[in-house]
Amino acid sequence: MKPKILIVDDEKNMRWAISRALEKEGYVIYEASNGREGIEAFERHRPDVMLLDLKMPVMDGMEALKKIKESTTTTTSVLMLTAHGTMETAIEAMKRGAMDYLSKPFDVEELKVQIRKALHVSELEEQVTYLKEATAFETGNVVIGNSQPMKELMAMVERVAATPATILIQGESGTGKEIIAHLVHHNSPRRDKPFIKVNCGAIPETLIESELFGHEKGAFTGAVSRKIGKFERARGGTILLDEIGELSLSMQVKLLRVVQDKEIERVGGSETVSVDARVIAATNRQLKKMTEEGTFREDLYYRLNVIPLHIPPLRDRKEDIPGFVHHFMKAFCSEMGRKLMTLSPKAMAQLVNHPWKGNVRELENYIERLVILSPTDDVQEVDLPTPGTTGISGTTGISGTTDTSGTTGISGTSDTKIDSGIQLPEEGISLDELEKNLILQALEKTGNNQTKSAQLLGISRHTLMHRMDKHGISK
Repeated sequence: MKPKILIVDDEKNMRWAISRALEKEGYVIYEASNGREGIEAFERHRPDVMLLDLKMPVMDGMEALKKIKESTTTTTSVLMLTAHGTMETAIEAMKRGAMDYLSKPFDVEELKVQIRKALHVSELEEQVTYLKEATAFETGNVVIGNSQPMKELMAMVERVAATPATILIQGESGTGKEIIAHLVHHNSPRRDKPFIKVNCGAIPETLIESELFGHEKGAFTGAVSRKIGKFERARGGTILLDEIGELSLSMQVKLLRVVQDKEIERVGGSETVSVDARVIAATNRQLKKMTEEGTFREDLYYRLNVIPLHIPPLRDRKEDIPGFVHHFMKAFCSEMGRKLMTLSPKAMAQLVNHPWKGNVRELENYIERLVILSPTDDVQEVDLPTPGTTGISGTTGISGTTDTSGTTGISGTSDTKIDSGIQLPEEGISLDELEKNLILQALEKTGNNQTKSAQLLGISRHTLMHRMDKHGISK
């Protein structure tokens, strides 16, 4: 894709001269004659580099720069242009986010050099932004690992990302399937297009078709207007179908057509809509076994399993655990405003040898709890909390001993069983409603403090926020 340059200058001849010089370099050029038009053009085209004149009518360049930087998290590099250059204005422009500053008249070759440098900076900032976003997923983790299984997985990601092939990512809960999907998208030619995530297990059966394919006005009660579905929103980009194994057989039939033909029909409509979206499916279930049991369509399985990617569990790549521990400890210590904690070699060895059945997600929750509860910054083996305990069924002493029954040791064994005190009624119970009720109780007990509420529930704050979103609980 050709780099996009936006020129914002009130001098028509100046815009013409710059446009002519840069078009010869193969850039796509957009123009605006004042700051207000520049902001509108910026929002519309999202250029890679913006050339912004300082003195203009309606809105000057400094004000436009301020508004752009305050209202967006853009990676666009901004070069200020002015015939009224002073060191003071140059410093002010840099403070407000400009990358560099050129005084008129300037040499065209110098401008070209600055453009190339600005494009490089934009690319680096985009990568940094992506890596920051990668740490904010539900699991809160990033792909860290020098183990042989992870090296092989990342090499496969690099090879398949550039292709349009459908991918099936399989792995236990908490291993980072969504992050691998993000990496595939980010390293593909579709990186500038949408990345749409769908949790197939979290959407009711009655709504899943409308969510995926959209619906027309009047298609059913409550359909007061046309709705564009996830596949249409992902057009040109990538759609991640997480927990694909939770789809019903009837929905699998409808999905098969989309995967095969790249076409959908909105609910209540007769128009066929083409959707060029790369499909990545993810699951912690054994789809091959499900096809043998008749609970997952074999034809859909083979359509999805063009490129299989398997993420190994943490217990099979123990050499990656210290990297995750250091990463999470640094992040949570920073978040909670405490000095960076350290682990003794014996303490680290104990964590490395723990089975971590919840994988990276469980390890993250554990480190968050350690940072919250530990009275010391130099953590020894005896200071480690017992993994697997919660603030509901019993709390853990920092020394690793339990205050109440129902907790497990580092080895994952326990001398007593947890007595939850909850008896399943004959008529059954809604787990969603139970979970929502417990979250609301925890928030009420802690005065809406999310960190303390998560501690009470034995989960991370990231997981609590995700489940609050799931149940429509306001932050």
